Amino acid sequence: MLFHVTLETGEDGWVVAECPALPGCLSQGKDEQEALANIKEAITAWLWAGDQKALRQMEANGSTTSVVVAI
Repeated sequence: MLFHVTLETGEDGWVVAECPALPGCLSQGKDEQEALANIKEAITAWLWAGDQKALRQMEANGSTTSVVVAI
């Protein structure tokens, strides 16, 4: 899966990385390499949290079939 991210250097010199496709998903690093590594981790966490929220809704609605799909 591919995501586009923006990189912007702040006044303090830190690089801020944001994934516009995932609202609120951003991170930062001391340099571009660290910011990219951190945003990858943030994207994974954002997607995992969304999946957990959906799973709780499915369970609350009494969904009987749940299948895990790896991408």
